[in-house]
Amino acid sequence: MTDSAGFRFDAGSLVLLRKTLGRLAPGFTSLPALKKKDRSAGLTRALAAAARRMRDNYPYFHPLYAGQMLKPPHAVARLAYSLALFINPNNHALDGGRASSAMEKEAVAELARLIGWDRHLGHLTGGGTMANLEALWVAGRLAPGQAVVASEQAHYTHSRISGVLALPFEALPCDDRGRLDTRALEKRLSRGGVGTVVATIGTTATGSVDPLPSILELRRRFGFRLHADAAYGGYFGLAGNLGPEARAAYARLSEADSVVIDPHKHGLQPYGCGCVLFQDPSVGRLYKHDSPYTYFSSDELHLGEISLECSRAGASAVALWTTQRLFPLRPGGDFARGLEAGRKAALGLFERIRKDKRFVPAFSPELDIVVWAVRARTATESSALARRIFDDAARRNLHLALAELPVRFFELESAGVARDRDTVTCLRSVLMKPEHLPWLPRIWAILDQATSAVLGEKKNGGPKPPESVKKRK
Repeated sequence: MTDSAGFRFDAGSLVLLRKTLGRLAPGFTSLPALKKKDRSAGLTRALAAAARRMRDNYPYFHPLYAGQMLKPPHAVARLAYSLALFINPNNHALDGGRASSAMEKEAVAELARLIGWDRHLGHLTGGGTMANLEALWVAGRLAPGQAVVASEQAHYTHSRISGVLALPFEALPCDDRGRLDTRALEKRLSRGGVGTVVATIGTTATGSVDPLPSILELRRRFGFRLHADAAYGGYFGLAGNLGPEARAAYARLSEADSVVIDPHKHGLQPYGCGCVLFQDPSVGRLYKHDSPYTYFSSDELHLGEISLECSRAGASAVALWTTQRLFPLRPGGDFARGLEAGRKAALGLFERIRKDKRFVPAFSPELDIVVWAVRARTATESSALARRIFDDAARRNLHLALAELPVRFFELESAGVARDRDTVTCLRSVLMKPEHLPWLPRIWAILDQATSAVLGEKKNGGPKPPESVKKRK
């Protein structure tokens, strides 16, 4: 399951797209021919201008891009999406996308089975934010005016969405591993007024997995709607190399009332492709509405009847359906092995960082995200060094990320780092490409060079140029 454009741009796949279009065209041979103006010269100039502008990007397709959770779609998704664009179906109603609507239902059913649901209600969305909006909208309709609570490390979108929905929102403390603190949750629940608890199954900062079994026990005692935001980590239930606590959470994901998964993260899809799923199909009644024109062509259920979004790209459904044909969502399959490779790479990087006296790692990664601080006299100095290492590594073509995290995630004081602030700017790496595993030695070598250069600069009072610069002189 490796295809980050083959570390190059895969122009050869366009040949396959042309052949596939030849299979699509016979479905429309009964139509009269259309005459088109020759705009090839202008089209060439416009595309050339776009290509020049697009050079100003980080190399998301390459394993040396190990920063944010960004990567191009797999070739199968890219080609299927392009194929669908020649028709450009709209999955709001069957009038706009008969085939793609059926493909969406089938693809979404696969995601529901991944969670453990045979019965469900769900559909694709423009991304995780819209998917979470729908989940909390349903929750608010079922418990009007009651609070939504989530960990302080949950995605900021939940606070924003609650504001849009006019629902009270409260961020609760997390533990020292970035997970929802169930003692704080229990204390808050005892005061009443909580309608929905959001459990994050893979935070976007650290990949932490909230302790779902403990949250479910609190639901048994207090009663609330449980929404699992698995936008980032939803697919990892397929991975065979999770730790015991994360595995326990995924084993009970099917007990959530609603779940969000983002296929445009680990699902190999282009943006935007999110998915919202409800365990109880009867919540579809909350979407009921009338339209003067949309639903007259068929008595079948239209996806637009169970969605807050109206027009939605049918091409997203075609891409996801095709990808799941090539990579079935089953343990031990190629797709699952890709997830396992990313997690193995994260554990490997964590071990290297843990053994290096220049760094102070946070907790062991639960998924495929690693965060670490730089050893220094103070948290402020550590933050400044992290920014410089980030810049120096980028000059050497290793692209990491920066994160601002609570100092208690790191054992700074035991490492001799004075806590002069509550947060520390740390380095962060998302190893979500299967290719990151074989490239880990190269990634570490560049990180080592960048760190030595920055710390040497600090010690000697002058900047040290990267090796590539030295060789050019």
